[in-house]
Amino acid sequence: MRVLLMLLFQYTGDEKWLAAPYLPRRDVNLIAAEDAGLPEAIQAEIRAAAENILSDGEARPTMSNPDDALLVRMMSTCLGEAVPPEYAPMMREQMGFARAAVKPAATDFENPVIIVGAGVSGIAMAHALSKAGIPYLIIEKNDSSGGVWLENKYPGCSVDTPNHAYSFSFAEPFAWSRNFSPREDIYAYLGKTVETLGIKKHTRFNTRVIAARWDEAARLWHVEVEDGRGVETLQTRALISAIGQLNIPAMPNIKGQETFKGRAFHSARWPQGLDLAGKSVAIIGTGASAMQLAPSIADKVSSLTIFQRSPQWVRPIPRFHEPIAPGIQWLLTHVPIYASWHRFAMFWRYGDGLLPTLRKDPDWPHAARSLNRTNERHRVQMAAHIEESLAGRPDLIEKCMPDYPPFGKRILLDNGWFDMLLKPNVELVTSHIAAITAEGVKTSDGQLFDADVIVYSTGFKVTEMAASLGITGRNGQSLAEAWAENNPKAYLGITAPGFPNFFSLQGPNTGLGHGGSAIFQSECQAKYITKCLVELIAEPGAVMDVRRDVHDAYVASVDAEHETLIWTHPGMTTYYRNAAGRVVSVMPWRLVDYWHMTNAPDPADFEIESAKAV
Repeated sequence: MRVLLMLLFQYTGDEKWLAAPYLPRRDVNLIAAEDAGLPEAIQAEIRAAAENILSDGEARPTMSNPDDALLVRMMSTCLGEAVPPEYAPMMREQMGFARAAVKPAATDFENPVIIVGAGVSGIAMAHALSKAGIPYLIIEKNDSSGGVWLENKYPGCSVDTPNHAYSFSFAEPFAWSRNFSPREDIYAYLGKTVETLGIKKHTRFNTRVIAARWDEAARLWHVEVEDGRGVETLQTRALISAIGQLNIPAMPNIKGQETFKGRAFHSARWPQGLDLAGKSVAIIGTGASAMQLAPSIADKVSSLTIFQRSPQWVRPIPRFHEPIAPGIQWLLTHVPIYASWHRFAMFWRYGDGLLPTLRKDPDWPHAARSLNRTNERHRVQMAAHIEESLAGRPDLIEKCMPDYPPFGKRILLDNGWFDMLLKPNVELVTSHIAAITAEGVKTSDGQLFDADVIVYSTGFKVTEMAASLGITGRNGQSLAEAWAENNPKAYLGITAPGFPNFFSLQGPNTGLGHGGSAIFQSECQAKYITKCLVELIAEPGAVMDVRRDVHDAYVASVDAEHETLIWTHPGMTTYYRNAAGRVVSVMPWRLVDYWHMTNAPDPADFEIESAKAV
């Protein structure tokens, strides 16, 4: 209803649709009720008016791009809550009412820009460069595009952000089967987008970047790539990493791993054709992948043993598996304005609303269990969900109840996790793992858990990022040295001093711990990088290197902001932080703040050297 109202107003211009009795009620549910809290008679009137307009083949919207003030009013009406004015330009872009303005490049690079990785970020980067007329070449280690959605094929793999927000703002509509789509849908969507945009012909598959070196004299990057034919050196004025943070599986080092006689692998390297029927399976880890994987296989295996290091807060999502209704699916496919407002409604619910509740209250008396009054309320709600789901099993409740504030680690969505734990063939083990033996997993209390298959659901080497590419910048310094001790830093998460004409997507402190879409982040970064490259192209041979003082001031601001937020809570351990306790993965800003930060580069932030001055 709330989306149809915006459609009616945009088609007719009649302000009655933005006033009583048509005002939607605020709904904080992650999948809001379709009736928007409106009486049935009002709903019927809205439907009839929308049907009348959409049945008229000649009907056209009276406004295609509302101005900022009107858009804020419409967004606020749609949600039943006030939307701050700074969201207008960001949402106008995300809803497709106006595209990001990037002036075409004046001249071409002699060699194409090299993008490393053909996942979500690589696709966003390729699209942005193409719109600016900048030639590019993607180097992709796999035989297809898709990144994490190509590599992660474990049962139950799906997205935990609704797809009408976790999708490109510029791509063609896609008929998502449900709000939280399975991996197969996302992979198909990315493949369709690559095909539609013509990205495939600019990509070298089955090719890996093994090193990259900045040549100060030639003002170029020499990029060594390896494929089945051998090693080749490519040259480019600009190098872009689009490999993100989740591309290298993290394997634990457990005594005796090599002695296991069954099959063992990381969840991101799930073997094709693996039949688990009747098998005894052990899963090490209880993070996001395990929470999707375990319920998907529990009914197929003879036994499932899950080894948990620490419990996780889990958020229940009613209607998580519910398919999208045919009528809504038709509107999303055939009515662009409806699709735009549906995207906005989903984007908002998974956007910035949570972040203010993750701020530490220095006067809060219960700091060991929560951060503030709202965080305590969230704790009570999620604790009640655990207790209700596991009623009658105090042993499981004790194992599953976290002792840290909610959202201190990546929040997980309940994919039938607690129902699975109650199955007779499932056991949750919290004892420390002492060793892997030929037969299975041995814990510190001397128990041996037999297994035919061991799945390491142990996450990724989040802190390596682009440093894993063997990049050497000015004065012979490698990116691995600059980011030593798992401490990556970059201005806006995009560029680091001493590495001219080099940019990263999904770099340090750009992950999302409070909500939002990684695709949105990629689009922000791709736009920023493209605008940088347009300036470089304007002068052949120019070099752009972020100023050290600008970089350091930004990193200091990130760290200072994180000190006020949950992820630096005393005693908190999460993959968002490195061993020294610094938050290196996620950003502390609102999405709208980051959008404004990356909307256009400030030349004053860089040392820009002209070829004429050399």
